[in-house]
Amino acid sequence: MNENDLRDAFAMFAMMGLVMREGVCEGSALELDAWSMADRMLATRETSKEPEQENGIAAFKPKRRVTKKVSDAS
Repeated sequence: MNENDLRDAFAMFAMMGLVMREGVCEGSALELDAWSMADRMLATRETSKEPEQENGIAAFKPKRRVTKKVSDAS
């Protein structure tokens, strides 16, 4: 993922959060706030104190698979 794609993703998540918190109304600057938040997220990511460790805003776990146990019929 290049930096422009990452900025777009950060702005998308910021916009979703702002809309969920504030709603959409006439004359609001949600899109400008979302881009500003995305730029701050990128700046924070670049100024990491530990360069070998990646910093992120979310953690994803692999989907848990449910397996059924086969019971003995006897």
